[in-house]
Amino acid sequence: MKDEKRRRPRASQAGARARESLRSSAVALAAPTGPGEALFARASSAWVRWLPYGVALAFVASLLPVTVTVLVQDYHVDGALAGALATAQTAPLVLAVTRPLRAWWIVFAGDVAGGFAMLAASGVDGRPWPWTPMVVVGYLALMLALGLRESRRVLIGVWLATGAAGAVFEMVSPDRAGGVTVLLFVLSGAVLLLTATLRGRGEAEWRLVEQETISEAERSRRTLLEERARIARELHDVVAHHMSVITVQADSAPYRIPDLPDAAREEFATIAAGARESLAEMRRLLAVLRSEGAEGERAPQPGLDRVQHLVEATVRAGVPAELSLAGDLREHGELPQAVELSAYRIVQEALANVVRHAPGAATRVSVRGDAEGWLDVLVVNGPAAEPAAPVEHGPGAGHGLVGMRERVRLTGGSLDAGPLPDGGFRVAARLPLTVPKGAP
Repeated sequence: MKDEKRRRPRASQAGARARESLRSSAVALAAPTGPGEALFARASSAWVRWLPYGVALAFVASLLPVTVTVLVQDYHVDGALAGALATAQTAPLVLAVTRPLRAWWIVFAGDVAGGFAMLAASGVDGRPWPWTPMVVVGYLALMLALGLRESRRVLIGVWLATGAAGAVFEMVSPDRAGGVTVLLFVLSGAVLLLTATLRGRGEAEWRLVEQETISEAERSRRTLLEERARIARELHDVVAHHMSVITVQADSAPYRIPDLPDAAREEFATIAAGARESLAEMRRLLAVLRSEGAEGERAPQPGLDRVQHLVEATVRAGVPAELSLAGDLREHGELPQAVELSAYRIVQEALANVVRHAPGAATRVSVRGDAEGWLDVLVVNGPAAEPAAPVEHGPGAGHGLVGMRERVRLTGGSLDAGPLPDGGFRVAARLPLTVPKGAP
């Protein structure tokens, strides 16, 4: 039973890979190409890009000598003329990889000329005319290239020209013309219809992939902008507190400091006015960033003292998590609120990812300060103990990491996040305990 369960996921994965390969081939085939660009030129795999050339060369290598031999030995056509006709009927198949319509003009002219040349020879009686079996095979291969590249109007014109040429030969020699003219007319129409349908589906797949790519790019951009707006709102709460303190101290300085010179009083008044103006500008900016009715954003911003509550909530959600707080985080003085808030948000997002993508995984949260003036935040979880939806790796995935990187960049720190060999995940952030002057 266990082996059967293992084989089923492998079979499903193989089927998914096969479907994805077919979809990629269809998208590469239908992608817009420039003049003279080969079939499958946009494919990601090198062997797929060279496949049309290999198929065309195989057709030419097999049809060219057979055509010459049949024209000379069976139809009794002159050897030089047979070589020229065989070359015109088969060699342009290589050109069809890049310019199928030009190749069709050459092949069509060669096929018509070959029909008249065989009519003048002595070996036509009892044999297919005006199209030999090699002409039928090569013409259908050419129809395949035409259907995958040209427009419907061109395909209809080619198909009607094929039928018209067959009708002319039927009128020229109705006794010698057999059902081969009707056969080629029907088969060429069927191939053109099939390839045009395949191309239409491929174009639909390509447009769908293009739209998905645009949607994922827009979603990633929107997520980044939303996270930046959220950070800006939180920074307002942090900076506004300090600006309010500056305003109060500047306004009260003349009353707290006796015998203050007039110049100093004017300086303090200027400082207080500048601080109030800055607060007013920040509130106007905040009115744009903060959505109406966001009552939760008016609560005090969390810090490291709330990390314990995050871990406890994660444990209640079914994830065995433990917290380690080491080092004296206050030895460098009061921690910047931006650093505390960033550390809290990083732990919050990392634990939320564990709950979503690795339910039941053993998780360890570590927050420590070192002697070099850095705050290290580490969240490591093991493999999921319960079935969970697989983590997406395509465009648009990992939006939580976008917010983490923005917050780390804000404080001038660094972030290292990625999967572990045992199936777990690791998020490691390093934030300065004193925000440098050059930080955004």
